[in-house]
Amino acid sequence: MQVATSMLFCIARNELREFSEALMRFVRAGLRFKLRTAILLAVLVTGTAAAEDPASDDSLPVPPFVSLLDGDVDVLPLESPEALEVPAPAGFVSEEAFEDVLQRLEALEKKQKEEKKDPPKDPPLSYFEQAKEKWTVKLGGHVQLDYITWPHADPAIVGADNYFNYRRLRLVADGTGYGQFDFRLQMSLEPGEGPRDSIFATPEVKDAYLSMNDIPWLGRFRIGNFFVPFSLEQVTNDTNNMFNERSIPTQNVFSADREVGVALYNCTEDKNITWATGFFFDNLNDTFKTRLDDNQGYRLSGRLTWLPYYDEASKGRYLMHTGVGVLHTHDHDDLVRFRSRPQIQRGPFLVDSGLLDAGYYTTGNLEFAVVNGPVTIQSEAFLSRVGMRTSDPVYVGGAYSHLSWFLTGENRIFERFGQHGAQFGRNVPYTNFFLRPGCCGSGAWEVKARCSYLDLSRVDSGEYIDSTFGFNWYWSDRTRIMFDWIHPWTTSEATFGSTSSDILAMRFDFNW
Repeated sequence: MQVATSMLFCIARNELREFSEALMRFVRAGLRFKLRTAILLAVLVTGTAAAEDPASDDSLPVPPFVSLLDGDVDVLPLESPEALEVPAPAGFVSEEAFEDVLQRLEALEKKQKEEKKDPPKDPPLSYFEQAKEKWTVKLGGHVQLDYITWPHADPAIVGADNYFNYRRLRLVADGTGYGQFDFRLQMSLEPGEGPRDSIFATPEVKDAYLSMNDIPWLGRFRIGNFFVPFSLEQVTNDTNNMFNERSIPTQNVFSADREVGVALYNCTEDKNITWATGFFFDNLNDTFKTRLDDNQGYRLSGRLTWLPYYDEASKGRYLMHTGVGVLHTHDHDDLVRFRSRPQIQRGPFLVDSGLLDAGYYTTGNLEFAVVNGPVTIQSEAFLSRVGMRTSDPVYVGGAYSHLSWFLTGENRIFERFGQHGAQFGRNVPYTNFFLRPGCCGSGAWEVKARCSYLDLSRVDSGEYIDSTFGFNWYWSDRTRIMFDWIHPWTTSEATFGSTSSDILAMRFDFNW
């Protein structure tokens, strides 16, 4: 009640000032008012009439600015606005106190709104409670449609055919649960069996593993079928690589693909240093994942990475990555082979060492990458020592280097400790591609260039070099169109001798 009375008092006082100023203008114009009229107006404005007899003039209080002259009213000029101040009745609060009350009310209302918006969170579960959580499963898939054409094929090359196929047609299930576990099951339905010579679709096991995370001192433990931890480009998922196919020296040449085995992954607290090691069976067939043999063969891998610079403020828009790795393979049948197609899935092998009588080979690897805003440079070098059974060891090697530039300003995303350790992640456009009436989105545009090199001259199989140029158009973080122009050439010792060709590779890629 006291607050409401104070509000009425403040309003009346402000209106009194405005009325008095108007009344002074009337006086200067020579207006005269009768006593009853002046008193009535004053009473209406101030709201403080206290007359016991409304009919008596003397019983009404006369405002301080009214002077009686022979029954007329003469309004005197005021020297200062303070003359109009009406003293507050006893028990009223000041304006300052009233404003303070309003501010407290506003603060209280704001606090109540925030509590409704962000209700108090439940306390974190204990490790015992987390260990009881069941699996949470997320389903996904991956589709890649390729069209490959040879605008110019060297006449010496046999089998340079144009083709269309589903490069990848896969279903995926990812799950987390029981506090610190995760799993992944990925099955492929695309054409290809084993070495991908078959045109028939055959289900194959790609990822099929279980991981236990956050183990004290050890980090992450994984068992099943998954990428061997070796080579930056190899452990980066194909949905996040820039070109239609990985570079020549990596997949199925010096770098192992997915294999059945166990591995450990770990990193420092700031994730700038990572390390991984694994033990695997040697080259089990993707379709059967079975080998009936007393000599199973094995692979032993190790990888160490270091980020000399990582810009935390931009979340890795500027960084430098370095790494080193080793992969030792004891072949299950004492036969080793290095060969490769020209950066496409199907077609002739332009360079092929044939079957080498060797019991093992050990490959060393150096990694380097720089992300400078929209520009990324990535490169790796490989050198493999092949333990020949009937002669001295021989060395074969290769390298690649590529550059990309986002014309729309994005940058390649780098995961310091991702699914397979340090790797590149999924690129995200600033604006997704869309078409609506009167409005459209451009997506992200990326241009790219690459040079790959493979040297098998020490096993009398020649050299292979190619240059690739192209672009990627990202409709979203999960949909893109890719275009590669590939120009491979080989030396005289290669499979078809000295050759030079041109290949166009186009892909529509989407996943969920």
